[in-house]
Amino acid sequence: MTDDTAMTAAPASLPTAYDPDGVEQRLYADWEQSGLFHAEPDDPGEPFAIILPPPNVTGALHIGHGLMMTEDVMVRHARMTGRNAVWVPGMDHAGISTQTVVEKELAEQGLTRHDLGREAFLERVWEWVDEYGGQILNQLRRLGASLDWEREAFTFDEQRSRAVTEVFVTLHEQGLLYRGNRLINWCPQCMTALSDIEVNHVETRGTLTSFVYPWADPDGAPGAGITVATTRPETMLGDTAIAVHPDDERYAGMVGRAVRHPFLDREIPVIADDWVDPEFGSGAVKITPAHDPNDYDMGQRHDLESISVIEPDGTLNDHAGSFADLDRFDAREAVVAALDEAGLLVTREDYTHQVGTCSRTGDVVEPLLSDQWFLEVRPLADKALAAVHAGDTRVLPPRLQTFFVDWLENLHDWCVSRQIWWGHRIPAWYCPDGHVTVDRDTPTACVDCGATDLRQDDDVLDTWFSSQLWPFIVFGWEKPGDHTPELETWYPNSVMETGYDINTFWVSRMLQIGLWFLDEVPFTTIWNHGLVRDGNGKKMSKSFGNVIDPMEFIESHGADALRLALFQHCSPGTDVPLSPDWVEGARRFLNKLFNATRFALQTLDGTRPGDLPPLDDLSLADRWILSRLEATRADVDRHYETWDFARMSATLYHFTWDELADWYLEAAKVVLYGDDEDAKARTRAVLARVLEDVLTLWHPLIPFVTEELWRHLTGADGGRDSLMVQPWPTARAEVDHDVIADFDVIVDLVTEVRRFRSANDVPPSRRFPLAVASSRADLLSDQAALVQALAGLDELTFTETIQERAGTSTIVFGAGEAQVELAGLIDVAAETARLTRERDNARDFLQRSRGKLANTQFVERAPEQVVTAERERAAETERAIAELERQMAALADLA
Repeated sequence: MTDDTAMTAAPASLPTAYDPDGVEQRLYADWEQSGLFHAEPDDPGEPFAIILPPPNVTGALHIGHGLMMTEDVMVRHARMTGRNAVWVPGMDHAGISTQTVVEKELAEQGLTRHDLGREAFLERVWEWVDEYGGQILNQLRRLGASLDWEREAFTFDEQRSRAVTEVFVTLHEQGLLYRGNRLINWCPQCMTALSDIEVNHVETRGTLTSFVYPWADPDGAPGAGITVATTRPETMLGDTAIAVHPDDERYAGMVGRAVRHPFLDREIPVIADDWVDPEFGSGAVKITPAHDPNDYDMGQRHDLESISVIEPDGTLNDHAGSFADLDRFDAREAVVAALDEAGLLVTREDYTHQVGTCSRTGDVVEPLLSDQWFLEVRPLADKALAAVHAGDTRVLPPRLQTFFVDWLENLHDWCVSRQIWWGHRIPAWYCPDGHVTVDRDTPTACVDCGATDLRQDDDVLDTWFSSQLWPFIVFGWEKPGDHTPELETWYPNSVMETGYDINTFWVSRMLQIGLWFLDEVPFTTIWNHGLVRDGNGKKMSKSFGNVIDPMEFIESHGADALRLALFQHCSPGTDVPLSPDWVEGARRFLNKLFNATRFALQTLDGTRPGDLPPLDDLSLADRWILSRLEATRADVDRHYETWDFARMSATLYHFTWDELADWYLEAAKVVLYGDDEDAKARTRAVLARVLEDVLTLWHPLIPFVTEELWRHLTGADGGRDSLMVQPWPTARAEVDHDVIADFDVIVDLVTEVRRFRSANDVPPSRRFPLAVASSRADLLSDQAALVQALAGLDELTFTETIQERAGTSTIVFGAGEAQVELAGLIDVAAETARLTRERDNARDFLQRSRGKLANTQFVERAPEQVVTAERERAAETERAIAELERQMAALADLA
């Protein structure tokens, strides 16, 4: 609503309690049907674009997806600040995940994909995607995601597939995509290569096996041989070197000699390499270039032979000699037994280490040499590094930029091929002579020899190959030189919001490929959230029993409560703790906001948000809340600069609960329940204005309840007349620090009077006189009616000084002292008994605390912070006892 909105319509009534289930789905349908999520390139305003990190088509909403709602906050705020804002949804075809789901269904029928054949299997997958895929997008609707559904994209639709093919072919033409035999991550169960992000590194308790490689020529050699250690003894069958550090004096003179393989007919050289850690084990390490990435690199440096002994299915091949055909884990035990029998086994020790496992199956990943397609990343990474150093893309929080840069500086060529069927099939064809033809369309003949008998590569591209193109292919890019209106308007994207855990695997690839093909960074800001953990900071896991199902909380508490509980702990780059109690606490806040608005509507008498009366005509409470509103608005705007959702939530929470609801509404009642109609009108105007601004400031964070309350406050009918497209609040008044200080004096005095009531069991309904001596007596006298109403007093008098005397209690506050006559105010006997019990309990605690602090073993052995805390508790207890005895003395004079 605008400031000149008419103020005559009668207020709509709100129900007695907020029911999110009856509000959220109704409002979301209204927003979507009204086209409020949609944007066009020629819409007015500075462009603002976010692309939803595409969830897997197989995915269901988990609590981590709740943090995607930070993007919703960003885009809602952008709309309200006049930006031409778009938030593009979509899904990832999720090659391995989706194929695995369908293969499991086939297995239940006793079938494999090979029984169906490639084409029939792909038809089966498309049927599954059409029927079950995309569940998560509907769940994001339940969370309130204001995505531009008219722009929904899919990494495997026809338009995006054309772009993927174009990128592959262009990179190949540029000499950056090549086929080679290199070491890759391999899952024996999925039977495909894996990207680094598809490998989970799990801390595993294993066994470190030490054994001796005997000298090939023992004459003049020290000892029986060289001792090495490994957690994978079966890989020794592919060893082609023993490496030591060149400065390790223990092996001086041994470099260049050879050891004899105990089970295979070959000698293995001893080499020197700076990579070897002389502090680990014996200082000598076995080198298996075909089955370890570090060993592979060393093999390249020293021109070592690479002998593959493990097959793709996890069994050993003929290079393993007598161990051939054994499963890799059976071979592990067999090799150890053979070493022991040969007298070469030294030790076997428990050893905890990180083991790479397939993120889909949990199977142990094997590094294998394989013919695959690789992307040479160095030219792309160097361009991305230059952009980051130039500040073209900033990383929030900045501390994560160092790690991001380090990753880009140390990238290896990327294996982009996968041995599955569901995905973008590699556009490469082979003739019988082995020539490779890479083309945008199906070729009719080999480019090298003209052969027409061509076979397309069976492999598909890594899912990340297509998702790296997401920032520009969702806006219509299909080939270099494309300039769609969407690209011209929304590329680069404004923000890439994602978890810090995929900065390297996805975000860095988007940055590289976007710069390479469009010569612009794909996004100007990378905003990282952390991981969602339980209330104790522990990782959520089914095995821990601490997993939170977001849909359950949406059903029981509403989407706004879940959103707020997440935002309250969501600062850039930090992990987000969450517990059911915090969601319940967020729900209580929503009820507080609802009830405050409901009360306001009952007292506004039809007043709508509009222009404010002159400040000089307003009461102190009115001017105070306007100053606090402006300070809050400025703080929230500052937190939006870094998207610190925890701080913006805390700022608004404090203002709404502690200042608006607890103080201003109570102060406003003094005027609204009075007889001065002009004063009532002014306070109603302020209350309506403040309430609308508060709802507006809260709206990006908790959109449903704020929209519902705003419609009741303003009389809006919905549709295009929605809070989500109202302008963001601007300054209504200057922050008047003198006014804030004056009202704080009243708050301080009233708070101390309430504390006196609580300490002496005086009910709020019991009124009593109060004598005050204060340096701000003029202020308190002028605001006497307000102070009396808030503190529950029947009289407020002023004196120069407060004299301590029997039968009274002195209240100390920041600007002075106040005195209460106790006679007739409290039940002396009952209160004395209560104070005596509290004092005796405090004395008992103090005695125990002093005993603990007198114990030298406790003081010397307990952590320093524990001892300090105990001393602070003892000192606080001493002060409490003194205060209790003072109150008891005052009561004694009345007995």
